[in-house]
Amino acid sequence: MHELPITESILKIAMRHAESAGATKITDIHLVIGKLASIMDESVQFYWDIISEDTIAEGASLHFRTIPAQILCLDCDLRYHPEEGELACPDCSSLHVRVIAGEEFRVEAIEVESPEDGTATDSGA
Repeated sequence: MHELPITESILKIAMRHAESAGATKITDIHLVIGKLASIMDESVQFYWDIISEDTIAEGASLHFRTIPAQILCLDCDLRYHPEEGELACPDCSSLHVRVIAGEEFRVEAIEVESPEDGTATDSGA
């Protein structure tokens, strides 16, 4: 259920950037979601289809790019991709670790149509 407020935030971000670009339609939104972010693509898409109705974002395609989890062992300095449900270092078995990738969640790019040229892209949203 936490995907609803997240999806509402995506819509607000997209609308703000589209408005500043003078866009008439939002066509695509590119999202980056870390494997450990516990955000379900399907739920975001479900809520998107509902909350974007009657906005310039209605019908926009959501594109999801998943970032794998990466962990740094603070005892032996090994960087590794943990197996599902396992955080212990595979070399030294330490649990003294730090997540260095995989918790991300961000809007990476927004593609819009504008009246001047038909299309535009706003990346780095």
